[in-house]
Amino acid sequence: MELDVVELSRLQFAMTAMYHFLFVPLTLGLSILVAIMETVYVMTNRPIWRQMTKFWGTLFGINFVLGVATGITMEFQFGMNWSYYSHYVGDVFGAPLAVEGLMAFFLEATFVGLFFFGWDKLSKVGHLTVTWLVAIGSNFSALWILIANGWMQNPVGAQFNPLSMRMEMTSFYDVVFNEVAQAKFVHTVSAGYVTAAVFVLGVSAWYLLKDRHTELARRSIAVAASFGLASALSVVVLGDESGYSVTHSQKMKLAAIEAMWETEPAPASFTAFGFPDQEARETHYALHIPYAMGLIGTRSLTDEIPGIAELVEDAETRIRSGIIAYDALKEIRKDPNHAPADATALFEQHGKDLGFAYLLKRYVDDPREATAADIAKAAEDTVPTVWPLFWAFRIMVGLGFAFIGVMAYFFYVASFKKMTFPRPALYLAVIMIPAPWIAAELGWFVAEYGRQPWTVDGVLPTALSVSHLSITQVAMTLAGFIALYSVLFLIEMGLMIKYIRKGPYLDVPEMPAVAGSAPSASRSAPAAGLQPAE
Repeated sequence: MELDVVELSRLQFAMTAMYHFLFVPLTLGLSILVAIMETVYVMTNRPIWRQMTKFWGTLFGINFVLGVATGITMEFQFGMNWSYYSHYVGDVFGAPLAVEGLMAFFLEATFVGLFFFGWDKLSKVGHLTVTWLVAIGSNFSALWILIANGWMQNPVGAQFNPLSMRMEMTSFYDVVFNEVAQAKFVHTVSAGYVTAAVFVLGVSAWYLLKDRHTELARRSIAVAASFGLASALSVVVLGDESGYSVTHSQKMKLAAIEAMWETEPAPASFTAFGFPDQEARETHYALHIPYAMGLIGTRSLTDEIPGIAELVEDAETRIRSGIIAYDALKEIRKDPNHAPADATALFEQHGKDLGFAYLLKRYVDDPREATAADIAKAAEDTVPTVWPLFWAFRIMVGLGFAFIGVMAYFFYVASFKKMTFPRPALYLAVIMIPAPWIAAELGWFVAEYGRQPWTVDGVLPTALSVSHLSITQVAMTLAGFIALYSVLFLIEMGLMIKYIRKGPYLDVPEMPAVAGSAPSASRSAPAAGLQPAE
């Protein structure tokens, strides 16, 4: 990778974004799980569920604070490192971010405070309402972020204005209900639910292995397994929907993920295994599943999925069309108030390909001076590096099916085997704790790296989006972020481990008539005087 301002800026944003996303999935999922636990408490009036709500709520709070801190930094980077991007698409991209900040963030942050400090100030139903508003606020916040990101993947509801030299929104409805944004939202949120379920399952399994807080652990496993199984199944279904939307909006990304070098006869096969060779344009030792990719990508047996070679040819055609648009834009800009009619007509016809002409800026200052070789090289630039996408996607999918298996097993044991969990299964649950984070980070890598060389797909190349900074300036801020985030990571892990080791403040025993057995003795504090409410 060439060490320049563009690559350093990409590296910095990737580092901060992927670090921030360590906190997002757990926040999304744990907020729902905590709300479910408190709902059971309000419905049954059993103190064990209040204890569970408070304990898992404490871990949610730690994670929430770190997530907010790292998320704010990301938004500052748009102005610091990506100023031309902010200028070019700010009218569109800024709208969902503003809604997220004004509505979802304030809703979420306000009710988080009430959740922690309102236990003795609000009624049970009032506090439960606050808890659900925290959960709704967390997920609502994710919605607007993913609408903004979805627009970068599929820029609908906007058009380029040659007078302002910016993208301008034409339909807020189209931006909000962009098929890519909606598919990304439900898929990302479901992945967050799986992350929280695996986390609760693993921590609870560790308590059972240590024979601590067993009442809380068993009930937490029951909730996490049922919630996690439903979420893991939905991730697969909604991931399929994401793949279907990519077929329409980002054909090159899909071809790269599948290492589909040439267009296959319909229906295309799915490459389950292989070693992509980008120079030779082939996949060595490929193991194909017939028809699978055609069914996933097109939902039919007759529609083709274009391969990389065909898409490169299409990109070359669009680059030539973009050069016409670029020339017409220059004519319009000479006198914007009295633009020649023929130039305006040409721009209206070819303007949708203007971004492809900007790909030539890597090779020539004026795209109109590009040679056939320059155009061919720019067309090749539309192909992302295939092998990381190929393997990241397959590892992510493999982990997704592993989550289904683990959750199904624990759901079965919790439902039909009286929660008698074998120790090897409990060890497996503990070992699995990092896995959903790995899957989530790989998913974001596929989504963002697969979009290259575009910041906004087909509209604005990444190479043109950066601020006018020196390599030294970007390298210094990158080093600063790495140092700061390393400290924050150590704080996060230290606090989480501390409160997990500490466990709940008191072990609340269940009534024998309810629990089906004599209450266990408290291992962390006496339970005298704490009787379940009538």
